[in-house]
Amino acid sequence: MDFRTEFKPLTVQPQEIEGRSFEMIDEEIGEHPFTAGQYPVVQRVIHASADFELGRSLVFHPDAIRSGIEAIRSGKKVVADVQMVQVGISKQRIEKYGGEIKVYISDPDVMEEAKRLNTTRAIISMRKAIKEADGGIFAIGNAPTALLELIRLIKEGEAKPGLVIGLPVGFVSAAESKEELAKLDVPFITNIGRKGGSTVTVAALNALSILAEKAEVNDESRAER
Repeated sequence: MDFRTEFKPLTVQPQEIEGRSFEMIDEEIGEHPFTAGQYPVVQRVIHASADFELGRSLVFHPDAIRSGIEAIRSGKKVVADVQMVQVGISKQRIEKYGGEIKVYISDPDVMEEAKRLNTTRAIISMRKAIKEADGGIFAIGNAPTALLELIRLIKEGEAKPGLVIGLPVGFVSAAESKEELAKLDVPFITNIGRKGGSTVTVAALNALSILAEKAEVNDESRAER
């Protein structure tokens, strides 16, 4: 092989690159158990991670897609566990319906309370978030302790999220927190195992916001008939 040969990409057009990437994902994933509503989320998670094992490990509550779309179109808040998730989410598509993206982990009162109680900021941030984001979407991609605390609050009837996207990555409590989420009778998107992270959490939420826009277009088309 001549390594001196200049590499030239097939295309430099972003939409063409994304379109071809999705075609390659479709070709490689083959048969799968996901519904027509779930698959766009799986597709974007794989696109963001280049990890088919991660994509295939996704688990959906039966009402996850519908509830997520309804929460977005109703202008509910989106709560991210860390700033990395917050900055990756399509702000324009969320704000289009009156929603906003919030992250509480660096709020002064959260940091002060975490220090006072000798616990993690992630835990305290969830306690604050549930007071301000009833019916909203909780997108957790980094902190298993945040997910475990949210699960506790749900079980005790203090939190009623519209959807929980629980995809934290890591070795300590990450897989276990997702196992606990999958036992709940609340709309969720999660996965089996240690894999996950901010990037794939963002991908899942952005896929939902795209589905919300498509649902709006379909509603308008039906209204015009």
